[in-house]
Amino acid sequence: VGGTEQTKNTIYIIDFGLAKCYKSSDGEHIPFRDGKNLTGTARYASINTHIGYEQSRRDDLETIGHVLLYFLKGTLHGKASQEGLRLEVRQHQEKEEGGEDEELCKDQPEEFKEFMHYCRGLSFTQDPDYGYIIGLFEGCMKKNNINPKQPDF
Repeated sequence: VGGTEQTKNTIYIIDFGLAKCYKSSDGEHIPFRDGKNLTGTARYASINTHIGYEQSRRDDLETIGHVLLYFLKGTLHGKASQEGLRLEVRQHQEKEEGGEDEELCKDQPEEFKEFMHYCRGLSFTQDPDYGYIIGLFEGCMKKNNINPKQPDF
C-alpha cells in the first residue's frame, strides 16, 4: 500500500513468482494431484495446500481471504505457528464445518466468514462465482458505510 500522501490509495502487487495456468491452451483444467509440498507462505496458504493438494482458484481465493483478514486484524489467531496450522488441517480433515471459519473471522464482518466458507466449499475445478464474491463485499461496505469510490487503506 502506498506510503505517501500521493500514493496512499495505491496497492502494489509485488510478486507473481508462483503463478501458473490453471487451464491448458485447449481449455482443460489442470489435473488434481495430492502429495504436493507446501508452496507459498504458510501463514496465508489454504488448508488444502497444507494438506498437500494441488492448488487451484479456490486456494487463491482462500489465500486472498487470509491476507485481508491479516490486514484487518494484524494476526491470524496463531495460524502462522506450526501447531496452529496442524490444528486447522486436522479440523478440516475431521469435517468440522465452519469451525475454522468461525475462529479465523471472529470479530470481523459476517461477510468474511461467508467468503471463507464459500472458498473452502469450492471444488478443485469449479469456476468461482466472482459476481457473488464482489456482491458480498460491496454489501459489506454498504452496510458499514464505506464508499468504494473513495478507498481508505
